[in-house]
Amino acid sequence: MNFIYSFIFGGILCAIGQIIIDKTAITPARLLTGYVCTGVFLSLIGVYDKLVKFAGAGATVPLTGFGYTLFKGVKTAISKDGFIGIFTGGLTATAGGITAAIVFAVVAALITRTKQNKR
Repeated sequence: MNFIYSFIFGGILCAIGQIIIDKTAITPARLLTGYVCTGVFLSLIGVYDKLVKFAGAGATVPLTGFGYTLFKGVKTAISKDGFIGIFTGGLTATAGGITAAIVFAVVAALITRTKQNKR
């Protein structure tokens, strides 16, 4: 059942994002930023922990999950390091994901060819 809950929750997040892009003038970059901020806000009020327990990867993999991870990292670092944790906690918690994104982008750039736009 965990796989089904994960698939449904992640699919709902993606469907909502697609509807917002199709029906409004919001750019994808603003939508993605909004999803990260939504994940942080829902974590702050204690809702996202329940969603993660219910949906697993369906809640942690989308960009709302990135916001959730940022929040958790900052919260942990503040309790451990004090004020400086505000600046270090988010990067520490998300370093693996950020590194993977950079590495995969470089690999994709190396194995594909771009085409020039003819205008």
